[in-house]
Amino acid sequence: MKRISIMIMSWLTVGVSAQGVTPGDTVRASDFGAKAGSYEDALPALQRAIAVCKEKKATVLLLDSGRYDIWPEHAAVREYFISNTSSETECPSKLKKVGLLFEGMENLTVEGNGALLMFHGKMITWAMDRCRNMTLQHLDVDFERPSMSEMTILSAADSTVNVSVNPDSRYEIAGGQLRWYGEGWGMRHFHAIRVRPADNTLWYDNWQPFEKSRAMQLAPGTVRFSGDFRKRRFVPGDVISVRDPIRDHVGAFVNRSTNVRLKNVRMHYMHGLGIVAQFSENLHYDGVVVMPREESGRRIAAFADGMHFSGCRGQITIENSRFNGSHDDPVNVHGTHLIVQEVVSPGKLRVRFMHAQTYGMEAFFPGDSTALLDAASLRIYAFPVIKSARLVSEREMELTFESPLPAGIKPGDAVENVTWTPSLTVRNCRFEGTNTRGLLVTTRRKVLIENNVFYRTGMHAILIANDASGWYESGPVQDVTIRGNEFRECGYNRGGHNFTIAIEPEVKKAVPGHYVHRNIRITGNTFAQYDYPVLFARSTDRLTFTGNRIERTQFMPAGPVRASIVLQGCRGVTVKGNTLHGFEKLNVDQ
Repeated sequence: MKRISIMIMSWLTVGVSAQGVTPGDTVRASDFGAKAGSYEDALPALQRAIAVCKEKKATVLLLDSGRYDIWPEHAAVREYFISNTSSETECPSKLKKVGLLFEGMENLTVEGNGALLMFHGKMITWAMDRCRNMTLQHLDVDFERPSMSEMTILSAADSTVNVSVNPDSRYEIAGGQLRWYGEGWGMRHFHAIRVRPADNTLWYDNWQPFEKSRAMQLAPGTVRFSGDFRKRRFVPGDVISVRDPIRDHVGAFVNRSTNVRLKNVRMHYMHGLGIVAQFSENLHYDGVVVMPREESGRRIAAFADGMHFSGCRGQITIENSRFNGSHDDPVNVHGTHLIVQEVVSPGKLRVRFMHAQTYGMEAFFPGDSTALLDAASLRIYAFPVIKSARLVSEREMELTFESPLPAGIKPGDAVENVTWTPSLTVRNCRFEGTNTRGLLVTTRRKVLIENNVFYRTGMHAILIANDASGWYESGPVQDVTIRGNEFRECGYNRGGHNFTIAIEPEVKKAVPGHYVHRNIRITGNTFAQYDYPVLFARSTDRLTFTGNRIERTQFMPAGPVRASIVLQGCRGVTVKGNTLHGFEKLNVDQ
């Protein structure tokens, strides 16, 4: 009876608190039963608090500091088709579990007070769906059992490897085989990356030698693998991180929302693609940290990308942020090319999402401007305006235009949504701890990349791409400034094509006099280079590389002497006023 009375009093308290809320008020999550440090499932209480904020139009949702555990049993379930995630085969159902769901809300600040949200199982940690004027600040996010497993090499020989398993990585040994498992999940497919903490580098690796070996526990958390490791060249201290490659969720999701601000938000682990913004507008991320909590001893914080922006518009600003420990690109900003399947009539097209992992979302809206282009050359030949657009299947859309289309349009051509392309500012950030690129940029509006540090990114520090045949990530850049940045020893995972900056549209068929990208200025940066390649550019008009400092380091052995700048099909290139330290000459190949 006493327990029942306490429960009734708790619900009465919640009811009274909800009734007393008026527009503009602050709602305290603790008034709805959210108890920091209880290790109970805080999600029902947080959901009640969010519901009252929405109903009563409160302006602040306040959490007390401390740890809140969030379990999937009470998570919201929504069907989301999310760019660059999973195919029909990899993940047939697009139903996603969502922890903190803000849906159709506006004018709300979520004040975390440094609270730690500890998630269990697999889910999207938080989502803002069709929201306006939202701020999330002073909040930490992590998973009790990340979907990334990690183990550190203690010793290695040709036939045996001894490892120490991170305490957050659950495993069992059955029949001589090590099996990773989590809260409600196991692993059947394996994607491995090797982290070398001694020099903060990440390398592609292979789980197969461990999968084929025989495992024996020497002590809790210490395992010996017996097998064939002759080709692995492990070094004590190396960390093997392994995950299932299927992106069945994302870390966080901003969908069809406007004016979203993240301030001092720390994502210590994200399952899936990272913080994904899709068809959203005016996003300001300040002081966002994607890296493990130091006390966890883990090396990986992001299953794939850190931040991913697909089909957004307005101004995207990322500043004072840090990325360390991701299995893919810390930041990727792009649109999507759809491919023409049928010219239905002079003013109507049937178009298709082509990449296996991107489909199912509305990619065009009435009134949007588009670009029609030849997919092989990426040459744009018209900018028609959408009259109406509808999804006719998960893969295809029917687009009707306000005026007749050019006579030469044909199946196989591509179409991009020009209206949904953002301006981008990235400043005062640090990119490191990734085996891939630091920053991918493909947007035609103004781009400013300044005062950042790119430290030992495995591939290009900055990649400006654009393609209509691979990932189908659009489009051309027209105004890019890269200034005042420090690029240190990047590209070690790219073999001889280890350029620090690559402007590399995927042109399958060059057209004389046509240039994909234009107006790119690279000025006043420092390039600390262990090897010769600095800049690669293809199909670019008006490119300047001026006033940069290029200094030689001894981080790794350099390759053969070759050009520092390689130009393919470029026009109006200016290279001058750069200073060299340790290199005799800035060779340009064009």
